[in-house]
Amino acid sequence: MKRLIFEPEHEQFRDSVVKFMTAEVGAHAERFREQGMVDRELFLKAGEQGLLCTWADEKYGGAGIDDFRFEQIIIEENMRHGDIGFYINLHNDLVAPYIAKLGTDEQKDRWMPGIVSGEKILAVAMTEPSTGSDLAGMRTNAVDKGDHWLLNGAKTYISNGILGDLIVVAARTDPNSRHGLGLMVVERGMEGFERGRKLAKMGLKAQDTAELFFNDVKVPKENVLGDPTQGFKYLARFLAQERLVAAIGFMATAQTAFDITLDYVKERRAFGKPIGAFQNTRFKMASMRAELDALQTYVDQCVLLLNAGELTPEDASAAKLLTSELEGRVMDECVQLHGGAGYMEEYRISRMYTDARISRIFAGTSEIMREIIGRGLGLDERKLS
Repeated sequence: MKRLIFEPEHEQFRDSVVKFMTAEVGAHAERFREQGMVDRELFLKAGEQGLLCTWADEKYGGAGIDDFRFEQIIIEENMRHGDIGFYINLHNDLVAPYIAKLGTDEQKDRWMPGIVSGEKILAVAMTEPSTGSDLAGMRTNAVDKGDHWLLNGAKTYISNGILGDLIVVAARTDPNSRHGLGLMVVERGMEGFERGRKLAKMGLKAQDTAELFFNDVKVPKENVLGDPTQGFKYLARFLAQERLVAAIGFMATAQTAFDITLDYVKERRAFGKPIGAFQNTRFKMASMRAELDALQTYVDQCVLLLNAGELTPEDASAAKLLTSELEGRVMDECVQLHGGAGYMEEYRISRMYTDARISRIFAGTSEIMREIIGRGLGLDERKLS
């Protein structure tokens, strides 16, 4: 189905993004997977091309374009022509907004130019070894020492954990409140900040994921974002965009898997004819086509709602839930239609299958998404009991 949300300037931008992702990411994807992370220079190259934080103010080196469709295009084309392990979406759309929207003028002047240029790679540290989606159960803590906060704790499953230069760390600042959290920026080289092992994963081989440790790290008061006790509210405020970013990526990878498989079933022959000529194949592909078109329309509408400042947590949760579930079904069907070849790692569909399994877990599990949507309907046990 034709998508109606893009203007000519968006399509021109898309052409330039495709060229960049193909030449600078896709062409080196196998090496990135082998080394377990992308090159640091890739972020610098993306910055030179104006692909980092298109929304950032011009005084920081950004384009100052307050239109999320441009970021949507970057996410989509990285998934199609680059590599899912290049976490440009985390840098641009998940972490940088914390600094841009919560930071003081001094903080933005200090950090945003490097973020936009790619000199400062971003990460966010929320998940802990003993807690997943339960942010209120966080144990990492920071104690007010007057001119600084003393940070102690550990984080795990941190994307860009090895490459990251600026890490937005969530820590408990009020021991008497389950929601008394603060967000503080830990910088590469701070004493007491250590990176653990780079974690081996089922998929996302080119994306570095690591453990982080904070042992009496002195975080200057100037590195705290906003109110040091309101971090829980800040995290909730940004989660809708995070989940939409995830949904955009899921749709792009599912569509790519479909395209790869459509080409394959037209060429692969069995019993004297292309396997695409069999009714089962036609019906499988037809069902996927219909579902992909329907959900892409929903995601595009969510992007327009985000642009208008009207995207609700329930809308974003529904997008994340439905697209991650659809992506999983599409990947499974596409591997099946590839037959034995689909199980071979040399085929892209095999790698995409394992990459996609995390989609129903990160940015909030499918179960958590259903809870949010259900509570939005007034079905909250805390209010009904």
